[in-house]
Amino acid sequence: MTTLSERISQSAFDDSRLRVVLLLDLYDGAQNQFLEVYEDLHKQVSSVPGHIRDELCQSIENPSQWLITSEWESAPRFLAWVNSEEHVASVQPLHGCVRDTRSLRFSVLRETGRDGPATAAFSPGASAGPAFADGHERSRGRLQVAPRRGDGVVRHALTFTVKPGSEAAVAELLSGYASPEAQVDEHTRLRRTSLFMHGNRVVRAMEVEGDLLAALRHVALQPEVRALEEAINPYLEQDRDLSDPGSARTFFTRAALPAVHHVAAGGGESPQLARHALFYPAKKGCGTELARLLAAQDEAAVDDAASPIEASTVFQRDDVVVRLLDLRGPHDARPALTLGVEGGHKAAVLARLLDSAKDGVPTTHQEISRFLERSEMRLITDRRSPDRA
Repeated sequence: MTTLSERISQSAFDDSRLRVVLLLDLYDGAQNQFLEVYEDLHKQVSSVPGHIRDELCQSIENPSQWLITSEWESAPRFLAWVNSEEHVASVQPLHGCVRDTRSLRFSVLRETGRDGPATAAFSPGASAGPAFADGHERSRGRLQVAPRRGDGVVRHALTFTVKPGSEAAVAELLSGYASPEAQVDEHTRLRRTSLFMHGNRVVRAMEVEGDLLAALRHVALQPEVRALEEAINPYLEQDRDLSDPGSARTFFTRAALPAVHHVAAGGGESPQLARHALFYPAKKGCGTELARLLAAQDEAAVDDAASPIEASTVFQRDDVVVRLLDLRGPHDARPALTLGVEGGHKAAVLARLLDSAKDGVPTTHQEISRFLERSEMRLITDRRSPDRA
């Protein structure tokens, strides 16, 4: 049994209130333009489901530095907005007056104030796993149940589609490029990059020690990566021009596939572990519910000493869900567990949420194994950075 002190855990599904902090550095002389844009943006955001309030602050040391904080009922509510096409369009006017931005996201764990004693969101015996609360609790936006233990690693993915018929050419390009320099700066390092394909969809999963934004900017500037991106351009379904900052920003915003849940037994990496990825195309509007189902499955699996699942990361954006697994032994030894449907009526729930479950609910071992085979993504390359000297 994995104790809570050993388990590595990250989740957007604990249903606690979310505080988003956006740091902005304005161009000289752009203050009035920025305030006009902010007023329009604020009016749009205030009507988004799950938004509670926001604050606009200006630095007392450097008037060009601004801060927007916003509070949300839960992380899924915020992610649904920030990943939407409406959000992409609404923030476009900001780019004309803002030199640089940095977004940070925090679950609210404890509140203090003059009106009473500190409100602790946890107790020594509280569970650190995600609380899959009912709809009433979610609507109120409660505090995070307990602190989580991290491993100093930020997980993020990018996904895009290529033109049908170009999959073999793209796979060859992705498998053969030279790896970029792993060390970003004194505090940030690329740890691992895993590339998978499922049909014409590409997923690039990254693990970063330190600052994710610094790592993404570092990778984008590396000549090896720039050459790869240029070589892939003709095959993309969505046109982009990486020499145009606006086009590049729009492409990578739409390609972002955030990690919404991660859990690991805490035993560290082992050469006996094999990395797999599964693709779950959800029905329209069902992506968050599907990701939550898989997250709950993996919480239980990591606590089971007999489970082959050592670690799991669920990535989700809209109705695209990808589950990354580090497994001990063959992935098809327990196909229902690997697929995320072991126990109860989970296979029926999964079939209800999936857009691709046209053959009905898999019930037998053979049917589940075939379902798993169709969901598995093809590993193109999995690269670990050398350990620090």
